[in-house]
Amino acid sequence: MSLLEAVVGLGDDALVLGQRLSEWCGKSPWLEEDLAMANTALDFLGRARLLYGYAEALGGCDEDAYAFQRDARDFTNLLIYELPCADFASACARQFLVDAFDALHLERLSESADAELAGIAAKAHKEALYHHRRSVAWLVRLGDGTAESRCRMQKALADVWGYHAELFAPVEAEADLIAKGVLPDRAALRPQWLAAVTATLDEATLAPPGADGRIDGGRQGQHTEHLSPMLAEMQHLHRSHPGARW
Repeated sequence: MSLLEAVVGLGDDALVLGQRLSEWCGKSPWLEEDLAMANTALDFLGRARLLYGYAEALGGCDEDAYAFQRDARDFTNLLIYELPCADFASACARQFLVDAFDALHLERLSESADAELAGIAAKAHKEALYHHRRSVAWLVRLGDGTAESRCRMQKALADVWGYHAELFAPVEAEADLIAKGVLPDRAALRPQWLAAVTATLDEATLAPPGADGRIDGGRQGQHTEHLSPMLAEMQHLHRSHPGARW
């Protein structure tokens, strides 16, 4: 895997999750949360822009081409980011698992031997710490809330849990970049992530889902049936009016 491919993959992760979070605009439980969800989405979209901008500097295409001119098979985001959310509990469960990962991964990535990538990660890590605090608060609030909220949160965790393994799955093509100190070893982060996640689940009176399972293929462009419809909506305006300037 080249540095360019690695950077684009990280950009795809951020873009796809940012788009998913933006779908909550106008649908959150109340206005303050509506604004918080929108701001979180903007943070991820901003991260995607920085990464796509770096990809262009490495010889790739421009950020609009990455976002709007590729089909689902060309995206290399991990699958957990593209999952739709059936309800607010689903959004909170996925965000909690992802934020706990980001808090660790971006800290390590900010120490990358590649200065540009390290700088992007350092900026994103500051945002990730805030996101993590917020998602932990929601997990505890819903898990240790009413019987209904606890049931919904437990189900949401069970639905998304099998996708978390891909966050830590070793990608053979990344081995050279890991050896050079450009990328952190994701697999090495899992014990610390699991300890932190389990501690929060205990506080929220929620049980860790049973079997880990492993659902992957995102980095190879193998996606769920949910990505194509999301991209079709996201890319509609750009593809309908190619080359337009606003």
